[in-house]
Amino acid sequence: MCSSPIARRELISVRTREAIRDLMSGTTLREIDEMWQDEYFPPAEDPEPVGGQRVTRFQGYLDQVDWTDEGHVSRAVRVFEVALRFLFKIPDNPHWDPSNNIQRIRKLLARDGYELTTNGRIVGSPTIVVTDRLLSNLKDPLVIQDHLSRIATAIERDDPAQVIGSAKELVESTAKVVLRETGHDFTENTKLPDLVRRAQEALSVHPGGAPGNLDNSEIVKKILGASVTITNGIAELRNRGFGTGHGPGTARNGLGPRHARLAVNAVRLWCEFMLDTLSDERAPWRKAER
Repeated sequence: MCSSPIARRELISVRTREAIRDLMSGTTLREIDEMWQDEYFPPAEDPEPVGGQRVTRFQGYLDQVDWTDEGHVSRAVRVFEVALRFLFKIPDNPHWDPSNNIQRIRKLLARDGYELTTNGRIVGSPTIVVTDRLLSNLKDPLVIQDHLSRIATAIERDDPAQVIGSAKELVESTAKVVLRETGHDFTENTKLPDLVRRAQEALSVHPGGAPGNLDNSEIVKKILGASVTITNGIAELRNRGFGTGHGPGTARNGLGPRHARLAVNAVRLWCEFMLDTLSDERAPWRKAER
């Protein structure tokens, strides 16, 4: 079991919450109470002032939400939809233009993994590279958490180079965690392809393993082989100067958020499968261990 506490990631960032909160000066206290209490949040006590009375009241409700809990956050998202409705209405003032506010809120929500649609719906879900469940099974999850935190921060800051660099490091650390927890030695100078190979061998899920179970079947081998290619591709992308860790000789032309999402989704495939296999009491590698 894990010997270090798991610091769970907030699913909607403070910056996004505050940006929505600061738009509430045009509402009434009654409307704020209703939008939150309609989603079964209890009446809030006003905290230390963070602006006007309405903005402060909204903050009081924000303080009640466990932003790491999916159930709490899904209810808060429904509150946000109600709170932002005024941005999608045309008021009596013909000079009123909410487009700048909509653009900023849409950008902030996108960084958290959500989409604010043209009709005011908030859809999607946050970017979670490795679930808390898998981290809770590690003796020391802090090294993995560190990379996940950097990835989350880089996504929030629209820094795809940092995402790519941290994604490569996440694969490297995941391989080392697997080797350490299965009692296999490695050196800090071991290259990423060798770490990936040795970690998969330690868990009996290397594509070159002998047939005998589902993990070594031809179809699973194809998927595992592709996942190895993916991890090597992320390392190569980073080593060619598109990720942090190596100073590029030229500007990172063409690099954008979609490449960051590509890197995150690519490493998730390999890292989650490895950590899931590591924690599975029925995985074939445990039989070999005995």
